[in-house]
Amino acid sequence: MIYIASDHAGFELKKILIDHLNSKGRKIEDCGPAVFDKSDDYPDFILPCAQKVASGSPDARGIVVGYSGTGEAIAANKVKGIRSAVYYGGSLDIVKLAREHNNANVLSLGAHFLKEGEAKKAVDLWLDTKYEGGRHDRRLKKIEAYEK
Repeated sequence: MIYIASDHAGFELKKILIDHLNSKGRKIEDCGPAVFDKSDDYPDFILPCAQKVASGSPDARGIVVGYSGTGEAIAANKVKGIRSAVYYGGSLDIVKLAREHNNANVLSLGAHFLKEGEAKKAVDLWLDTKYEGGRHDRRLKKIEAYEK
């Protein structure tokens, strides 16, 4: 399952990504907002989205979208078990490494800095990239121990 959420700044890109993921047969749950509201607050949508990822299956993923993606990642990372990485353009290596090395289960996108095609490529790469495990497990276990 892929959970997706945004605020007003990421609302249009969220809709585009939902259509894109649906066209690829991905199972999506939109965590909001359902309608555009220029005065909404991202924690109201991002935190429930992250909670669903954290309490879902180990394969659950989340995509959160805001102006820069930074606030959204900060909010998501407050939820125990979430490892959110930010992408707002540039090399896609950062997206790939977020999965391979950090097992990022939430991708936070900066809608103001990304073109539609860039966002779709980033999401596809992130979803298709597998976690390497190995030496990275030790590091993630240290984070999990701290969360407890």
